Amino acid sequence: MNRRALTLALVVLTAAAAAAVETGRYRLLSASDSTKLILVSKIPDKTKYVLDAATAKITLDGKPAEFSSLQAFAVITLSFELKKSTKNGIDIDGIATEIKISNPEKRPASPSKQLR
Repeated sequence: MNRRALTLALVVLTAAAAAAVETGRYRLLSASDSTKLILVSKIPDKTKYVLDAATAKITLDGKPAEFSSLQAFAVITLSFELKKSTKNGIDIDGIATEIKISNPEKRPASPSKQLR
């Protein structure tokens, strides 16, 4: 009996560890404050994902940020686990684990090249 329980636990842990993790730059197409779902498009191939971002760690220039601040930005750096499920009757493709936002206004402007 113990051997069956151990085998079952090993199978469950292996399946959980096998979840695909995606990381990269994505275009934020939509964000829902009520359900904490986001619609993103991978840059440059435009593959779209609906993700649950309720538990994601969100940072703006390295500092903690609120979910509502996402809507002000078009491009985000995102890490998420691909895991099909349903939330509030909506089919989702995965769960966002980390969302990083860089504010382009705080970056120093690069020197422009002058034409002669």
